[in-house]
Amino acid sequence: MNRYALWKYLIIAVSLLLGLLYTIPNFYGESPAVQISSLRVSANVDTALLQRVEDALKKASIETVGIFLEEGSIKARFTDTDIQIKAKDLLESTLGKEYIVALNLLPNSPQWLTNLGALPMYLGLDLRGGVHFMLEVDMEGALEKSLDRYSADIRSTLRENRIPYTGLEKQDKKLILKFRDTEARTKAEAELKSNYPDLGLIEKEADNRYHLIAAIKPEAQVRMQDSAVMQNITTLRNRVNELGVAEPIIQKAGADRVIVQLPGVQDTAKAKDILGRTATLEIRMVDDEHDLDAAIRGKIPFGTELYEERGGSPILVKKQVLLTGERITDAQPGFDKDNQPAVHINLDSNGSRIFKQLTRENVGRRMAILLIEKNQTEVVTAPVIREEIGGGRVQISGRMTSMEARDVALLLRAGALAAPMDIIEERTVGPSLGADNIARGFNSTLYGFFAVAIFIMIYYTAFGVISVIALSFNLLLLVGLLSIMQATLTLPGMAALALTVGMAIDANVLINERIRDELRAGVSPQLAIHAGYERAFGTILDSNITTLIAGIALFAFGSGPVKGFAVVLCLGILTSVFTATFVSRGMVNLMYGSRRRLDHIPIGKIWIPKHRLASDKAISHEEIEANEDSIASGKVIINEQKKVNIQSEAISPVEKIAETNNIVDDAKIRPDEKAIIKTKNKRKKSDVKQPKQQ
Repeated sequence: MNRYALWKYLIIAVSLLLGLLYTIPNFYGESPAVQISSLRVSANVDTALLQRVEDALKKASIETVGIFLEEGSIKARFTDTDIQIKAKDLLESTLGKEYIVALNLLPNSPQWLTNLGALPMYLGLDLRGGVHFMLEVDMEGALEKSLDRYSADIRSTLRENRIPYTGLEKQDKKLILKFRDTEARTKAEAELKSNYPDLGLIEKEADNRYHLIAAIKPEAQVRMQDSAVMQNITTLRNRVNELGVAEPIIQKAGADRVIVQLPGVQDTAKAKDILGRTATLEIRMVDDEHDLDAAIRGKIPFGTELYEERGGSPILVKKQVLLTGERITDAQPGFDKDNQPAVHINLDSNGSRIFKQLTRENVGRRMAILLIEKNQTEVVTAPVIREEIGGGRVQISGRMTSMEARDVALLLRAGALAAPMDIIEERTVGPSLGADNIARGFNSTLYGFFAVAIFIMIYYTAFGVISVIALSFNLLLLVGLLSIMQATLTLPGMAALALTVGMAIDANVLINERIRDELRAGVSPQLAIHAGYERAFGTILDSNITTLIAGIALFAFGSGPVKGFAVVLCLGILTSVFTATFVSRGMVNLMYGSRRRLDHIPIGKIWIPKHRLASDKAISHEEIEANEDSIASGKVIINEQKKVNIQSEAISPVEKIAETNNIVDDAKIRPDEKAIIKTKNKRKKSDVKQPKQQ
């Protein structure tokens, strides 16, 4: 009845072992470090740079706890923050402006735990320290950008449909198309209405010209604003994640604002560099008509710009941008036909059409592919167009390594911002303040745990000790799950952790009180333990499901700190149900389940209500004399509702259930027990009828 199969104990042992394994890394703490990453894709982060950093630190007599190359960045650990800041200043002056030297915090977990994937939880900005930005989307800039895009698309559409027009200019957030006659204007208006439904078109005549004024509709502007904010959030998240900042918090705040939190990064200036790091692709035509030597001497022709191609050779490029990276849907690193590193780019439908037309009209001429990063432009390659290229696939290759190809691909995937963003608020949370928050949150959970543990152990004695052990396992599994999921723990999460302690013990209280009720009713200890766990489980499940629904709602509709609270709350509910009903019962079964004769269980003092004591004593002498025949046969009828068996032989728990119907409901009796009860009832009926026949 109160015994577990071996496989159940194995489940408990494995879950507790995994919980312990993944919880341990959180107690090793973090050490101050300096992280070095490249500001431009052309700046390599490799073993040569690692050796250069080691030599610079050694020359300045700055000792490191460890220095290593990991995931495209160099990380150096130090013993304290003073040495960390000193090393950062030294490396900034040594490496120059091509690299980002940022302060960071790295976990001190042993390597064998890291190899097993046992990593500490990510800590939020309020616990770990870091930088906080609030950015505002410049919708005026977004509108200008959209008008520029519409301008290029409208030119292409009119050219393809061979609709003559005399000019197109942007003025006061509107596009003005000029035509010589009404027929061309009418044809253009019909074509634009079908292709660009978000544009409102108005006919106007001025200076003997027929104008068509195009403006973005108000409802389209609202939709554009929401789309720009969400696209910027996606771009920022991709950019920060792919460039190595661990577990950033990027979320919408209001209609046109975005909050960015970078835990562990202590340098505001370098955090701005990380946020601003992106790559934009532009395709222009090379100007081979003008004198390149004159341009090098400073006489740059009108409408052109002078750049350097990879390898250092100068090149004249026209200012007109024919295609931008906004048309890129995907970018992946790979190799070209000569097995050289390359970037393969997929364009959207409009981009494919523009690129096909561009290559068809410029066969035999050179096309420059420019990469713009941090307002610095370089010509990646300038190939000669041999034939028309369709299908929307573009390949960038030429003088790049596999690492550069990978970096260019990821930056192009991250994309450019849909609308310009301005930083309107910035602040830095120091690591000392974060450490103080961690200490306070940890102490509150610890003190709450000890207070609950002392009360439960005093009130329920040995069963209280079992409940406290189950509660300890609950916290162990909860922290282990958070570490496995690599969730971000914030101050609200610490509050949910402390709340879980109080909620989890409720399940054990329900179980222990149910066992007490069974013992109070006169049930044997073994049956009381069995009935206590079986009947309390439904109540525990119902109460926790309702709380879980509330936690899921908080996670679905909340944001930021609310989501952090909801994650810990929901996981705490799952672990508390598991430990209170499964783990604690396993311990009880292990201690008491194998005892055949169990007369008493240490579960504290069992209080019996006074009215029950009085009712048990209210047996009159007249009732006993009136039932002398029944006494001779070994039975006493106390009243019409209750029968107590006082036979001299041993009475089994099943018989006691059959004779005390008011204690145990018939629905709670197992089928095998019902069969025994029916047999006993038949015997009783025959015993009652037999004296009447005599």
